Amino acid sequence: MVFSSVIFIFYFLPVFLLGYYVSGWRAGALLFGSAVFYTWGEGAYLFLLLGLIALNYAGSRWLNATPAGRRRMAVLIALVVVDFSVLGFFKYSEFLAQSLNQMLSSAAFPEVHRTLPLGISFFTFQLVSYVIDVHRGAVKVERDPVRFATYILMFPHLIAGPIVRYADIRDEMHADRRKSGHVGLGAQYFIVGLCQKVLVANIVAPLADHAFGLAAGKLDATTAWLGIWAYTLQIYFDFCGYSNMAIGLAFLLGFTFPKNFNYPYISQSITEFWRRWHMSLSSWFRDYVYIPLGGNRRGQFRTVRNLLIVFFLTGLWHGAAWRFIVWGLYHGAFLMLERFGFGRVVARAPRVARHAYAVLVVMVGWVFFRAETLPHALAYLGQMADPRRFGAPDAALAILLDAQTLAALALGSLLAAPVLPWVLRRLRVARAEPPLAGVPERLDTRSVHALPVAVLAGGFVLSIAILVGSTLNPFLYFRF
Repeated sequence: MVFSSVIFIFYFLPVFLLGYYVSGWRAGALLFGSAVFYTWGEGAYLFLLLGLIALNYAGSRWLNATPAGRRRMAVLIALVVVDFSVLGFFKYSEFLAQSLNQMLSSAAFPEVHRTLPLGISFFTFQLVSYVIDVHRGAVKVERDPVRFATYILMFPHLIAGPIVRYADIRDEMHADRRKSGHVGLGAQYFIVGLCQKVLVANIVAPLADHAFGLAAGKLDATTAWLGIWAYTLQIYFDFCGYSNMAIGLAFLLGFTFPKNFNYPYISQSITEFWRRWHMSLSSWFRDYVYIPLGGNRRGQFRTVRNLLIVFFLTGLWHGAAWRFIVWGLYHGAFLMLERFGFGRVVARAPRVARHAYAVLVVMVGWVFFRAETLPHALAYLGQMADPRRFGAPDAALAILLDAQTLAALALGSLLAAPVLPWVLRRLRVARAEPPLAGVPERLDTRSVHALPVAVLAGGFVLSIAILVGSTLNPFLYFRF
């Protein structure tokens, strides 16, 4: 059950919100509703998640009560190892066995396919960040097991983020949410995210699927570039839209989640791109991997090493395949180039050239991310780079490029930049930046960001009409 589904919007959410606001025990109601939501999608793994919650709850209480020393550090390491071992077993064991068998040219290691528990990459990172923060004294330990379980299992961020640290919402977990809900703002964020997902990402998805589904011999450069353009918009509006829906749901429940996107496609360098893209993940790796490794404080060699480790792990986090690792290291290589001289060259270039450079690098990187295999990605890039392969699109592509798809490509390209906030400010409609393609630097909880009600209502109705009339409603990060 995804947020952009008729079942969730018209059945689960109204019933849950009614129970949540009527109930006098909000944490319990949210925990129960989240358990139902997770069971609907992956009931077999609910007890695994509850077991990890119980282990980390007990371990964090022990850490809080134990003086600093080797025993305390040993318990912290044990908790982190257990959390990551579960993630590794389900997400990476088959990939590891496959890679070893290929290296050894044998079948010594069995390749057992396992269904990935929903949201395992997200809730694992939240569990690890929590126990580390308790160990550091950065957050007070949660003594109420129901509140702690609610923090981990809370359905708005459970399966697709953003990665919410306990320090972000601890005060709200203990607040009277009857006084702190922001219903209007939450509804706006949810509708905006739904429109991003349905009106852009879902519509351009078939174009990307067609291009990446062609064999290299049948793929021409025109189709390849149209396909990666469509995928560049699809992955952004799919993930950003889902994040905005999660932020909106959190507001409805009285919580404020951190922003996850800030118009990444207007970046003028790859360094800037990673300050704007999947920001909760970037900050997690910065605070729990990069800085503990020494950051950039111990010389150039260690800075390079630390960057490579972070982006290797970033790629691996996104998927158990070499193409994801290459995608991560590819971005890490450009960050190193920019840090050690090339960034100054880029900074001296005209603004248009800087922007074109960043977008081109990102689009090329998305080929590795979207392709089925690493050889497929390289073949696809070869077709993109061959000027002799440009020509009229094939018949199938021409059918896909209907008025609706062209409109979605144009709308997505326009709204990937902060065009609408600029228009609204010029018209004096909004006091703060609306969240259409990202969220503000600080979420304004004092008032609804005044997107015209007619635009929101129209977008909601159109999105629902498309959902009802279509069976295509993928979500790219559903099993991360």
